[in-house]
Amino acid sequence: MKEIVLITGASGMIAQELAKKIGNEYEIRFLTRKKKHAHEYEWDVRKGSMDEAALNNVSHIIHLAGANISEKRWTPERKRELISSRVDSAELLRTALRKNKIRLKSFISASGINFYGTETSEKIYVETDPPGNDFLSEVVVLWERAADDFKEQELAERVVKIRTAVVLSEKDGALKKMVPPIQYYIGSPLGSGKQHMPWIHIEDICSIYEFAIKNATLEGAYNAVSPQHTTNKGLTKKIAKVLGKPLFMPNVPGFVLKLIFGELSAAILEGSRASSQKILDAGFHFKFPDLENALNDLLKK
Repeated sequence: MKEIVLITGASGMIAQELAKKIGNEYEIRFLTRKKKHAHEYEWDVRKGSMDEAALNNVSHIIHLAGANISEKRWTPERKRELISSRVDSAELLRTALRKNKIRLKSFISASGINFYGTETSEKIYVETDPPGNDFLSEVVVLWERAADDFKEQELAERVVKIRTAVVLSEKDGALKKMVPPIQYYIGSPLGSGKQHMPWIHIEDICSIYEFAIKNATLEGAYNAVSPQHTTNKGLTKKIAKVLGKPLFMPNVPGFVLKLIFGELSAAILEGSRASSQKILDAGFHFKFPDLENALNDLLKK
């Protein structure tokens, strides 16, 4: 009998690709705001309601729910939504597990590489480093604390937190936004272009989640980031190379991005490096550790 994996954030890119990847070995269920298929169950985080039938015989929960960090300007209301969509959704799951007296084999939560802050420096962060002191760090700290509560309240045998870098996919996210300007000869680095841009191929991030489910020794935080580092300028140039397009436009000035995005611009104009050594030491192997190979795979399909 297949173990049951319940995935939140059903409409997201990672959730959809992960379900395809592990669907033969596990029974997949989704928590979603609007049920469309038999394996989907409805929940409403704002109302604090969910269809608890989703939890029947569940072994693992992969918590991917969370409002998109870079989708809108960070108004006070949006900031509350970014935190609530991660923290309150976890609390809703904990409440339902307690009520139904269910103990998971694992609770695997998305997290962010922005745990360490968005300051561009020479440091390469590891999982034991303390959090940064900006808004994104605050979001991730609260996010991870909500995940840790599953272990502390004995609702899961183990908790794994996947500190995710920029996920490269041709279907959605940063890469999809960066490609069109380069294709139309108006692509350019943002700000100084020197800000580090930790990244990971969509297939590798899904493989890390699969690895976390299957390896009972995994626990705690892991940086989900390619071993090869790059900057915003480096990524832009590599995309142009793979597409066979020239880059001749000047960098987009930082003040322009600040005018457009407000406080959110900090996440665009700054960036830190993080080490993937811990997940490598655990036995994980990246299929796409090289940026150019990753882009070739994604952009030449």
